Amino acid sequence: MTTLFDPTTVGAISVANRIAMAPLTRNRSPNAVPGPYAVEYYTQRAAAGLLITEATAISHQGQGYADVPGLYGADQLAAWRKVTDAVHAAGGKIVTQLWHVGRISHDSLQPGGGKPVAPSAIRAKSKTYLVNADGTGSFADTSEPRALGLDELPGIVEDFRRATKAAVGEAGFDGVEIHAANGYLIDQFLRSGSNQRTDAYGGSIENRARFLFQVVDAVVEAAGADRVGIRLSPVTPANDASDPDPQPLFEHVVKGLASRGLAYVHVIEGATGGARDFVQGEAAFDWDAFKAAYRDAGGTGAWIVNNGYTRALAQEAVASGRADLVAFGRPFIANPDLVDRLRRDLPLAEPERATMYGGGAKGYVDYPAWSDQAA
Repeated sequence: MTTLFDPTTVGAISVANRIAMAPLTRNRSPNAVPGPYAVEYYTQRAAAGLLITEATAISHQGQGYADVPGLYGADQLAAWRKVTDAVHAAGGKIVTQLWHVGRISHDSLQPGGGKPVAPSAIRAKSKTYLVNADGTGSFADTSEPRALGLDELPGIVEDFRRATKAAVGEAGFDGVEIHAANGYLIDQFLRSGSNQRTDAYGGSIENRARFLFQVVDAVVEAAGADRVGIRLSPVTPANDASDPDPQPLFEHVVKGLASRGLAYVHVIEGATGGARDFVQGEAAFDWDAFKAAYRDAGGTGAWIVNNGYTRALAQEAVASGRADLVAFGRPFIANPDLVDRLRRDLPLAEPERATMYGGGAKGYVDYPAWSDQAA
């Protein structure tokens, strides 16, 4: 029987176990450069079969929160290289999540103080994180976006391609994950609640998925399909994401992904960070049919599931074949040795909410491993 702790492969990446660390935004990268503690933070967690970094902006325009890292400057790439070298020295594997936030941003974070961009000029009912003049952080309403012109889309696709080359080349990542979830730019194109375009990128499911597939093809060209994953969140309401009929939309997406030979598909089941049985639209989402649509279309990538998984639920998912890996997010914040704790069925520490976003070492690299705590 397959267990969480058995090795496997994720595309071209051999991993020591079937536990992934999900992306976790921590807002500790001033000037979009991973901070001085990032090396320690990721290395502490290198026992995970696959580390997926915090969401990382592909361009200045793609940034939506203060002090999040990027992949578009030499200082950023040099800082990430220190992280990947340390993780590899510790025996770990690490991919970075490619991020363009779209409308989930603020004028003050955009180049020249301009408006955030989106498929349509519809303001999201959401918040972003800003740093105040005194250095403290606070949440603020997202700004009103402007609709992207057709002539701008190839440039954003090229930003994804360029960031991918930099990530697997200069920064030394084992691969990349395309962030197509949680109400950010690619997800905004997919969903009718945020996409009211009347051109080739709006209206039908095929049109709304066009931008996603163009990004995927560019990233695959840059890194090779077996080093590319994608994250999807079919029913999440995160960042004002909405669509009245997500089942056919996301089955169309995974059928299209199947032919592209990706390393993995990373699925958030339910509301991100919330109820696993969250329903968007009139009917409950059929997760088995969703995965079957991918496999029946020839998809061979690892199937990674995420959202509220306990040790028992994760074990069942892997043992039954429902998932190939399970991604844990918040538990990794306060449990740098999460893999060992799950293996030994040890209690899990709870993260301190006050230090989740922003700050320095406290609440970032000072959570003790079980063995240190016991000593």
